[in-house]
Amino acid sequence: MKIKIGINDFLWIASGALMLLLVMVIVIHFQTGKRPVEQLAFRAKRVDLVAGMRLNLASASEAEKSAVLAITDQDSKTFADQARLATLEVELDQKELEKQLATGGTPNERDLLVQFSRAFTDLQRIDSDLLVLATKNTNIKAYGLAFGPAADDLQKMDSSLSNLVAKSSALPDARNVVLLAYGAQIAALRIQTLLAPHIAEESDRKMDELEEQMTKEDKEVRKDLGGLNAIQKLGGNPDLETVFSNYKRFSEVRRRILTLSRENTNVKSLTISLGQKRKVLFLCLDILTCLQQTILEEPIVGLNNRSASNPRSMKVEKSN
Repeated sequence: MKIKIGINDFLWIASGALMLLLVMVIVIHFQTGKRPVEQLAFRAKRVDLVAGMRLNLASASEAEKSAVLAITDQDSKTFADQARLATLEVELDQKELEKQLATGGTPNERDLLVQFSRAFTDLQRIDSDLLVLATKNTNIKAYGLAFGPAADDLQKMDSSLSNLVAKSSALPDARNVVLLAYGAQIAALRIQTLLAPHIAEESDRKMDELEEQMTKEDKEVRKDLGGLNAIQKLGGNPDLETVFSNYKRFSEVRRRILTLSRENTNVKSLTISLGQKRKVLFLCLDILTCLQQTILEEPIVGLNNRSASNPRSMKVEKSN
């Protein structure tokens, strides 16, 4: 007795065979995929890389601020080198994470890393300029000159003018000597009081105004000293000659101070550090925090994900 297979029976058999084939493909796929322990290790590797990037970013920021606030060139350079080294470590971890995500991870993780790369590039550009400024310390050097050599020269000038007034008390022009000497003293002191605000000033316009006031006071000093020099009885007076030499040295130091102050490297580096750098740094850290959380929330078949915040604490579920 022969059994004939109709067209409907044939279609049912073909459908069953196709379903069996699909099931086998799925089984083979999961059997050849990564085991839970391997997936867990892959997750831990990515989490460690992100954590390392966050730590090195914080270390680089701390070193950068120390470079900005250091008061010597050597200290600034030492901290700047530390900041560059920590930033390099971030860059190396970033490249390694890119390799890891190229073979695994999720599209969201890869997108977050792209966002970080853009922000990190901006951060490196800012640091490149900031650290160069921080190591010059022009404002600190200007303060050193203002309260060191410049102050010493004016003190000697003031002392010589006081001696000149005392020794000229018996001269017919004694009153005129007093007026000219004190006029030069007061104008010179006004110049000195304008130096510190100039060094601390950030605005070029305001520095221009301060320099205009200094120029005005300088003309007054020179006019009064010229008046003293014109008094015949004071010709060749050693105190007056000392006054001229001291003011000449003070004027030379003042020019150096203004040049350093105009570079304004300490003020500029501090402004960048607290403003532009701070914003970009926080953006980088926020992206890394989001990336780390995204990796931790990535599901792994066969694992108990209740301890997702610590991938090393996760346990493989026992199969029945």
